[in-house]
Amino acid sequence: MPAVLTPALAIRSPKAIAWTRDDCARLADAGLLPERYELIAGEIISKMGQNLPHGDAVMLVLGWLMSVFGGAFLLTHTSIDVAPQDNPTSQPEPDITVLNKVRSKLKRNPEPGDIALLVEVSDTTLTYDLTVKRDLYARAGIQEYWVIDVNARRIHVFRGPALQEAAILEGTQSLAPLARPDSSITIAALLG
Repeated sequence: MPAVLTPALAIRSPKAIAWTRDDCARLADAGLLPERYELIAGEIISKMGQNLPHGDAVMLVLGWLMSVFGGAFLLTHTSIDVAPQDNPTSQPEPDITVLNKVRSKLKRNPEPGDIALLVEVSDTTLTYDLTVKRDLYARAGIQEYWVIDVNARRIHVFRGPALQEAAILEGTQSLAPLARPDSSITIAALLG
């Protein structure tokens, strides 16, 4: 299991403002937020444009997941709901969400029970994705979470209750989603 790191960002000043989803909706309506943002633990995080390695990894993984699940079960860059205690101050937007049912059946943000797999692609946010986001998704009861480290060309795989089962896969090692264990691919083939 990889070491769990606690980034300084996870420690909030006692005088900091913890934003809520409602606050963000009002700020967005007033044009005071960036076009793309995420709310994580009360912090508004501007989502910058993707560089080529990040965008390429998203497209490669998305293409493979489409062949495994079909496009009707996939979402990209879409807000999800998390655990009730985190939902007011967190509205994450994973790079890829694999659903347990076709997206046309959803009438709201996907909730943890709707989600089979979450994927974050990391080039500059690796530590944050491996700690803060992993913990957020673990509290929500997400059963499978992949963090693709584009710089090291490997995938951190978290599974099971509280996402406690962890592995780092690379090269010729194979990976298959829990929801489709018969559909495996090597990391080298998946990342191109």
